[in-house]
Amino acid sequence: MSSLALVAFSHSSASAALVYAALVDAESWPSWSAYADVEWDVPAGVDRPARVGDMRTIRTSTGWACCRERVVEMVPDQRFSYEQAAGLFTSHRGSVDLARADHGGTDITWSVTYRLSLPLLDMLRGRRLQVWAQDLASYANSIVSRNS
Repeated sequence: MSSLALVAFSHSSASAALVYAALVDAESWPSWSAYADVEWDVPAGVDRPARVGDMRTIRTSTGWACCRERVVEMVPDQRFSYEQAAGLFTSHRGSVDLARADHGGTDITWSVTYRLSLPLLDMLRGRRLQVWAQDLASYANSIVSRNS
């Protein structure tokens, strides 16, 4: 079985705390990503931040792609890791690492691995991952600009 590892890099002028907050805020995803809907699966009436073990459902604006992901690691302002629990690519595991940049702001490293590689999709996966990293950085930058 072939596997695939991809890494995308981006930079935001925002703090790691702001970038992390955007990443874990399901309601912000339609503002900065191709996803139309990201919904955390928490019991009705429970209002709390996401935590390790939580599940989320993600749908694109076209509605054709839907996946369920499980949060496997959360280090506030540093790392958010997840794995696909259901959907087309159940072998998918991802991590978004945030680091303070020497010249200010936050460096974003979004990495994913797939245990099952599909050659026709691999190039698209790489491009899409880079877009997500750039979109997250741009969204965080826009928050900084609005608050300046």
